[in-house]
Parts: sequence; structure tokens; C-alpha cells
Amino acid sequence: MGVGSPSVVAVTSTVYVIGIGSGDPDHLTLAAVSALQKVDVVFVIDKGEAKEDLVALRTEILHRHRTPGSYRVVEAADPVRDRTAERYTEAVVDWQDRRGALYAEMVAGLAPGETGAFLVWGDPALYDGTLRLLEGLADPEIEVVSIPGISSVQALAAAHRLILNRVGRPVLITTGRRIAGGLPADVDDVVVMLDGGTAFADLPDADVADVDVYWGAYVGSADEILVAGPVLQVREEIRRVRAEARARKGWIMDTYLLRRHPAER
Repeated sequence: MGVGSPSVVAVTSTVYVIGIGSGDPDHLTLAAVSALQKVDVVFVIDKGEAKEDLVALRTEILHRHRTPGSYRVVEAADPVRDRTAERYTEAVVDWQDRRGALYAEMVAGLAPGETGAFLVWGDPALYDGTLRLLEGLADPEIEVVSIPGISSVQALAAAHRLILNRVGRPVLITTGRRIAGGLPADVDDVVVMLDGGTAFADLPDADVADVDVYWGAYVGSADEILVAGPVLQVREEIRRVRAEARARKGWIMDTYLLRRHPAER
């Protein structure tokens, strides 16, 4: 190698981060199926018994596309996150740091030439931290490859037969925590994910008098629930249906679009 020439690091192992959709095993893309068929190791983060339905979906996907015994599973318990901390950002950073260390430890078990995979819900690029945590891998010989999936946002739009964007107008994707203080004045279409409650239902009547909501829980699964209509008319129905579903299953995964009626601008 000549003086000043860049060093070349040979990649010996690959880690796929595969989006597996939000509930329907048929939403798996052909690219995801192709990646799964190359995998020697599946990395699994155990999030507890409350989400057994999601574990069952992951298991069904693997059984559909791989022969049992043709890969091995490496499983670890998800680090506990402090959800009572007053400083939300610091608590999340601490949890992510511990999760990142766990991921690095799991990936380090790959033998040279082996391929591993993390199966993530929805799409790896939307409200999933796996890619960010794997950026910190110390081993330059491991290549990380992202395989896109069908997100709950896409599934919600399909279920309600929606086009998310309107002509010449932006779409905002945010969290329930971010809209608790009110909807942005300059965006008429807001998709909300990761809402621990029903933040939109607590907004003042005047703020949502001209807003429709398109809500869905367990979107894409056999348990899918959909409600749509003017916020002032359906918010209590959504509160009730959501609470009943959560009590019945032990967990809830929901997404919704808030759409302000068009106005002259």
C-alpha cells in the first residue's frame, strides 16, 4: 500500500435491521424475505410477556421464510427504562446507552462471515432506535444494512383509504408528548405516534373544532380497530375503545392522523 493511501477494512460479517411491518405478516417485503434467508443469527430483545402477540408475529414470519434449525436465536432482556423520571430526555438517553451496550455485546458473538438480523416493528427509519444504537459498534468489520418495512403510518393510511399529504401542504409526524401543548398552526395534517394516552382528546375544544381524527390500533393485525370522524364527536369513543383494548390485551399500539379542515390561506 502506498504512502497516504487510505486503509481498506474488509467486511467479514453483516447485520441486517429488517422492518417487519406493524402486524400483518403479508406486509413483509421481498427484500426483507431475501435478507431473512441469508441470516445465521436472529437477535431478539425480550420486552416481557405483555406483548406476546408481537412475539407470535415474529415467530410466524420466521417459520414462513426459514426452516427451523437453519438459524440460531440470541435473546436478551430489554434494559428497564425509568418512565417516572422528571427529565424525560436524560432518562431516554440513559436507557439507549444501556441498550446500545447490550446490542454491541450480542453482535460481538457473530463468527467471521456470519450474518445476523434484528427484526424491528414497522420501518427501521421511523421511530425505531436500532440503527442509531448500532452506529456505535466498535468493530469496523461488521456492516449494518437497513431493510425498509411497512410502517404503522402507511398501514393506517391504507386502512382509512387516506392520502397523507394534500396538494402543496406538509405532513408532520410527531409524538403525543409533542402535541400535548397544542397543534402547530402552520401544519394541517399531523400524524401522531408513541402517544401514551390520547393527547388529542385533551386539547381545548376551540383548538380541534375544525379537526378530524383517523385513529387505528393494532393496525394491520387481526385485532385492528379503526375509528374516524370529527375530534369533538369521536374523542370519547376513542378513549373508551382504547381503554377496553388495552385492558383486554395488556398493551396498546395505536397511531392517528389529525387533519384540519381546509382554510383559505
